[in-house]
Amino acid sequence: MGYAFGHVGKALEYAFDMFWEVLWPLGLGFLLSAVVETLVSKQAISRVLGRDSPRSVALATAFGAASSSCSYAAVAVARTLFRKGATLANAIIFEFASTNLVFELGLVLLILLGWQFLTAELIGGLLMVVLLALIFRATLRRSLAERGRLGRMEGHGAMDMSVSGGPFLRRLLSDRAFTAISHYFFMGIYSIWTDLVLGFLAAGALAAWVPDSAWSTLFLSGHGAATEVWGAFIGPLVAMLSFVCSVGNVPLAAVLWSGGISFGGVIAFIFADLIILPILNIYRKYYGGAVSGYLFVVSFVTMAVAGLIIGTLFNALHAVPSNRNITVFQSHPTWNYDTFLNIAVLLLVALFGVRFLRTGGVAMLRAMEHPPADGEVAGTAHDHHHHG
Repeated sequence: MGYAFGHVGKALEYAFDMFWEVLWPLGLGFLLSAVVETLVSKQAISRVLGRDSPRSVALATAFGAASSSCSYAAVAVARTLFRKGATLANAIIFEFASTNLVFELGLVLLILLGWQFLTAELIGGLLMVVLLALIFRATLRRSLAERGRLGRMEGHGAMDMSVSGGPFLRRLLSDRAFTAISHYFFMGIYSIWTDLVLGFLAAGALAAWVPDSAWSTLFLSGHGAATEVWGAFIGPLVAMLSFVCSVGNVPLAAVLWSGGISFGGVIAFIFADLIILPILNIYRKYYGGAVSGYLFVVSFVTMAVAGLIIGTLFNALHAVPSNRNITVFQSHPTWNYDTFLNIAVLLLVALFGVRFLRTGGVAMLRAMEHPPADGEVAGTAHDHHHHG
């Protein structure tokens, strides 16, 4: 019994150490995302994504990179943009950018895995956008883009609390912006907290319980080109079955890298948060079986090919890290700059929390789970009253 508890304790220790290591980057990422969503209206985004053109693809990528990193929310926002006039191709490109090119994902990658993985994620994310645009142009037919039924987090997608009108600084420093930022901040956390918890717990368990030899066998470590190709193929499959999405799969990616998966395989795994089984089910509800199947095939091919290309490029440039030891598995919380930054983030959470609770935040979270009626935009900024 003591042996079993020891293994559970080690898994929980690893999980907490990873969480503590990335707490302040997560908080900073959620803050930056909340500020951008407060200052940029979803309706304005929809208006410029209604045509399939290089400019629209670039704007979809930029707007996506500036929005929420939660995969469920990204799918819902993309659905809302589609309903409001964006093309399906641009909506999906927005979705990919919003889960692969966002602030918090980059910061957590940098802290847990290093600059090489951050650079590969950014280059690979842009490469995926190009591949998606080309594939959609060649294969997507208008008849496929059926709306389907509503699904999870549609309320999140329809909410627009942006503050418009007036100079930038005046809008940013206004009471309305403070309220909207606090709401978007906690909406982002609420959307993703279960995936983060599952991701850290799963990563801790796998790091503590699965021997390196098992990972090495699964990933065909040491077989040259075969390892690279297999890693890019199996990475998205592992992600599909992990049920963990968005930033939550970065701790798992760290475990896979430590276990021997190829560099391109890690990148493909991180890319694949939009094909986990619950999201494929949401696709089915939103767009019907034919479109969900099409989106799965296109997404899988894009993720695997992008991961393989990135892995090949970084190998050719000798930029792949040679060290597979993840430092977070050997470090523990101490009184260093990470701890002070984490305390600052927790104080910021408390500040936003007070504003959030005093301005109807809990009711807003409940509304996230319920789609508004057609033509209605939920959660506009003027709907939220302020106190003090």
